[in-house]
Amino acid sequence: MKEFIAYILQYGDLTQQQVDLITGKAEEIELDKGEYFVEAGSVFKEVGYVLDGIFRICYYNNKGEEITKIFIEEKHLLFNLNNVPSTEYIQAATHCKLLVFSNQNWKQISKAIAGWENMIQKITNTARIQKLERVSPLVSQDATTRYLEFLEKYPTLVNRIPLSYIASYLGVTQQSLSRIRKNIH
Repeated sequence: MKEFIAYILQYGDLTQQQVDLITGKAEEIELDKGEYFVEAGSVFKEVGYVLDGIFRICYYNNKGEEITKIFIEEKHLLFNLNNVPSTEYIQAATHCKLLVFSNQNWKQISKAIAGWENMIQKITNTARIQKLERVSPLVSQDATTRYLEFLEKYPTLVNRIPLSYIASYLGVTQQSLSRIRKNIH
């Protein structure tokens, strides 16, 4: 919980009473590798904050191939309060620990804390910029360049997640990724 409060405090101020309110509304959960935080076609039931682990956002293309779009690591929020079904899957790429708030509790926090929406808007804007920087690389680049950019964008992920997820993100086969890695290292 301390990590979450420290994260929120980067975007605004909270009183001790507000911190206590937030603390009382959160629950810590764990998801095993492969489990979903949300599946395509379903509405987010809660807001999550990643304490430990890595999630991937993925979808299936019209050929039925699984495509990894982006990775979400520690100190990031997972939410969509628009009450519309997700078009993508959010899957635990590793064992994950999260703080979760039911949508109802999140709304109660929002009503009780003046400036909460402003803080969340700042977080959303920061996340949007990061997402644009990290979204799957252009296929017009060669695979080695895409892999090197992946290493630059996600320096801590390469030894933490399955190579199949990295290959999916890069738009290459696992065999191609293995060749690329062998040639680089």
